[in-house]
Amino acid sequence: MTPGSVRLVLCLLAVLGTARPAASQVDPLLISRVDAWFADAKRLAPGEWGIAIADQRGNLLWSHNPTSPMIPASTVKLLTTGFARTVLGGEATVPTRVIATGRLHPSNGEWIGSWALEMNGDPTLERLPGTGPTFRELAAQLRAKGILRLRGPLTLASQQGPADAVYPAVWSSRHRGRYFAPLIGPVMLHENLVVVTVAPSAKIGGRAVLIGAAPRGVASLISVRATTRKGRRSRLSLQPTKDGGWVVVGTIGKGARSRSLVAPSRDPRRVAEAVWGQALADEGIAWTPSATVARPPVGSTEEILAEVHSPAFDTVASEVNRRSLNPGAELMLQWAGGRTDAAARLTEHVNAVTGIADGAHLVDGSGLSYDNRVTAYTFVAYLSRFPQTPAGRGFPFLLPPNGAGTLHTLRAGFPSSGVVRAKTGTLAQAANVVGYLGRPNGVLLVALLYNGPRTWAARQAEWRLFRLLGADGIVVPADTTPVDNGQLGSESDPSEPATDAEPAAEGSD
Repeated sequence: MTPGSVRLVLCLLAVLGTARPAASQVDPLLISRVDAWFADAKRLAPGEWGIAIADQRGNLLWSHNPTSPMIPASTVKLLTTGFARTVLGGEATVPTRVIATGRLHPSNGEWIGSWALEMNGDPTLERLPGTGPTFRELAAQLRAKGILRLRGPLTLASQQGPADAVYPAVWSSRHRGRYFAPLIGPVMLHENLVVVTVAPSAKIGGRAVLIGAAPRGVASLISVRATTRKGRRSRLSLQPTKDGGWVVVGTIGKGARSRSLVAPSRDPRRVAEAVWGQALADEGIAWTPSATVARPPVGSTEEILAEVHSPAFDTVASEVNRRSLNPGAELMLQWAGGRTDAAARLTEHVNAVTGIADGAHLVDGSGLSYDNRVTAYTFVAYLSRFPQTPAGRGFPFLLPPNGAGTLHTLRAGFPSSGVVRAKTGTLAQAANVVGYLGRPNGVLLVALLYNGPRTWAARQAEWRLFRLLGADGIVVPADTTPVDNGQLGSESDPSEPATDAEPAAEGSD
């Protein structure tokens, strides 16, 4: 695309009535590089491309179909991040609590009255030790208050309405229940996944041995029927059972190493009960779940007996974007927009920030739905304008840098990590990358959207362009808000001093 082509695009945008960038001085070398790249990319990955490359102010430097609505896949997560941060703030946390009405029996440590576990959709709850809060921390707080006995079945509550977990209606049935698309809702622990590790028996024909299960306590829901055979080959699977548990079936070689199996939870309430029971037992608290609950004394009021919190929102959002964590993105959307019409509020937010009335139509927060649509120009407009809002300070640093997370393959070809801060998106018919690219003369805003059958080839082409443009790049500045320091392509200094892998499975990114 020549500079004349860019001016033509700007004129078309004016005719369409969309918000548009002002004219920008274009680097001829950049134009020639992108022209050559795109000629090769569309040959290797035929399909529909929507591309917008802009300077830090959002001025288009190179584009192809910038106003065509495209399936964005997981690049939606960066929009969800901005929306939720605007509503909640970067320091917001999500609580998990034990709430109760009653009193402590002074002689035997029994809680007299009702109690419930309040869960609010913390995606970090019950993850690997040290990375999120746990039920055992709640149990330890109960023990510290002198509570030694609990009676009654586990009651789950939530500040968000029903304490449940469901599949978003807009998700394709082909995705629901896969490891990257578990049940979503307030009842969320260990990302609503279970991990089971088994090892071969000491003798041929013996049952495989269960050596680990996460989250802690879920082992009570696991049975093992897999047998040990000769050799090192294994064929194992984790099958759900009608009672909300799982059974390990198949064979494992006697000479094989231990094997870990992952499965989504089909009954998160059942898992919560098992994990809660283990946590109480670990703290020496006796729980009789089948007993009736004693009536609380007259005049008792509800109180919080124990409470833990998620990490701060910015920490959660950074991980959601780094791992392209679908349940985390959907929960962030629910925290900010509620459990009904949240996607409509997200769309309104994007329209308000970009000033483009029809540049986005969003139906979920993760990008897993094929019904989402966003234009390439909307993305670069958002990347330019959101950092100028009160909630947008440091926004690029909530996206993974090159060499980390879903950008792990962008290690080679760059002077350092942090030259790129971007979000990827992958579905069966989509391979997209949207984000920031630091260069000596300013920050580029890049939206590469591909919808078509050659997703692997398209992604490789996208990586080539980032390497081509970022070979002499600098770390993306801490503050990317536009300042008047000359146009990209000039010999001006950067606006601020520098500061401090792609999943193959469909829908996993």
